[in-house]
Amino acid sequence: MELHILEHSLKVASIEKEGIQICTHGLIKLAFLASKTRCKFFSLTETPEDYTIIVDEEGFKELPQSEHISVADATWVALNVVSGGSNTSTSQPIGVTKIAKSVIAPLADHNISVFMLSTYQTDFILVRERDLPMVMHTLSSEFTLFRVVNGETVAAHNLGVTNGFVKPKLGKLPRPIIHPLSSPSNMFCVTSLDPDTLPSVATLLMDVMFYSGGQKESGASSEDSNHIRFFSFSLIEGYISLVMDEQTTQRFPNNVLFTSASGELWKMVRIGGQPLGFDECGIVAQISEPLATADIPAYYISTFKFDHALVPEENIQSVIGALRTESAAQ
Repeated sequence: MELHILEHSLKVASIEKEGIQICTHGLIKLAFLASKTRCKFFSLTETPEDYTIIVDEEGFKELPQSEHISVADATWVALNVVSGGSNTSTSQPIGVTKIAKSVIAPLADHNISVFMLSTYQTDFILVRERDLPMVMHTLSSEFTLFRVVNGETVAAHNLGVTNGFVKPKLGKLPRPIIHPLSSPSNMFCVTSLDPDTLPSVATLLMDVMFYSGGQKESGASSEDSNHIRFFSFSLIEGYISLVMDEQTTQRFPNNVLFTSASGELWKMVRIGGQPLGFDECGIVAQISEPLATADIPAYYISTFKFDHALVPEENIQSVIGALRTESAAQ
């Protein structure tokens, strides 16, 4: 297996709902007019609390300075696991549970915090740039390491652990699930579309992203208090990924959105009662390891305040049961 260290220097930020209007121009440019920017990595996820953006430094320049934007205090680097020698963006989804034991758990054992972004195409593991030497040291025995430099994939030399500081290895300690879990009633689709068709649905996507959520959400909540607003759009190196609930997908014209061969629907496990923060290690491992043991595939999307795992609809009850059993056992 190969581990690719992508060349993007990334910012993770939160935009308050009440401040989204002042950011809309820049966000629309990043999502729909990417050729007019130098941005290669852009992701926008709306939750009931806020919008989370993950964007490279060039893309971040498109956003205004505002008191409504909170930026995580670190530069992040994206890692991508690739089977064989296939291109990172065209490889099939590996799923966070497939890398739980080989990547997520070892990093947690070494006290390294991760921020996850699963897309239709692949899974990105974000780590702080300052942790990269320790990440490479930790994973070099399991993976062939490569770095992407100016678009070319080259062998990565182990940087070693610099400046004499080694994070304490926690060892394979039990990882109790300490954060509350909930499962909204929505069913979700993980999908994509051909970038060439993006202009034809741009108006619809803008409405979904910025304008229709509040009104529809209030209507949904009156019928179902367990229905949440969640929408994720990623445009990374030319590939589009969308995560939205089933009702939202029905607004799109036929044959525009890609689906898996099974047309699978996904249910969400939402992790956290209070905002999780960025310094706690092992949250992704707490969730992904039990799922990996049960061989249940999952997408995982971290946001500024909470984490979200998507599992196949038919597995949701067993997943919640397994995770709560895991929590109770500890």
